Amino acid sequence: MSDELIVGYTGEVLNITINRGDHGNGMSDPMIAELGDVIEREQRKARLIVLRGAGADFCIGRSSMGAPRPAGMDAFQSRDMSDVVFRAYGLLRQSHAPVLAVVQGRALGFGFALAAAADITIASDKAQFQIPEFSHNIMPTMVMSSMIDRVPMKALMYHVWTCATIDARKAMEIGTVSAVVPHADLEKEVEKFIGGLLAAPRPAVHAVKEYGVNAQGIDMNKAVHYARNIHALINTAAEMKRR
Repeated sequence: MSDELIVGYTGEVLNITINRGDHGNGMSDPMIAELGDVIEREQRKARLIVLRGAGADFCIGRSSMGAPRPAGMDAFQSRDMSDVVFRAYGLLRQSHAPVLAVVQGRALGFGFALAAAADITIASDKAQFQIPEFSHNIMPTMVMSSMIDRVPMKALMYHVWTCATIDARKAMEIGTVSAVVPHADLEKEVEKFIGGLLAAPRPAVHAVKEYGVNAQGIDMNKAVHYARNIHALINTAAEMKRR
């Protein structure tokens, strides 16, 4: 494991810190692959995964953004190169353990996508968000795929086409941030959220994640039926009965 990702447990909480603070925590493709590997390996051990960036920013995107593609690359090769990013988004969504993103500064491009794809995103009131791909002549559909079930389409297309920089409250308004807190209180509020989650029964925490991920893609009657079944199932868990 490289020192560009700091990975470690605090009790049952898996902490992942992007450790390139001097470079805005821009992530190379090998780093993105490593992030995916960590989540894939640890997502059933952890009760919660917390994703942070070292220093002033969360993540300013892929460090390769804007670099020319290798000459002669065909569409299939280009798609394969992009799969490292789609894999990371998918692993965040499908992780058995919920994922909390903590955004203290800039979250741009891939960084904005990470924040959006997390289950919960707590942002400082000093945080900034942007989808800059269009201004670099890069197709923004990778980032869009991370937000397609979070952001209303008219808002998503507007922010893609304009490359507008928005604050945390606007990001919350469009559905990519869960809560905005004063910058000085960010860590206190994060710890408060973590404490509340850890106090809840583990089966219920993970069932909420499962339902949230899977119920959106089915029709209303099936979603209600799914809710009835998972409600009955989880309430039989021994940990639920102890409370």
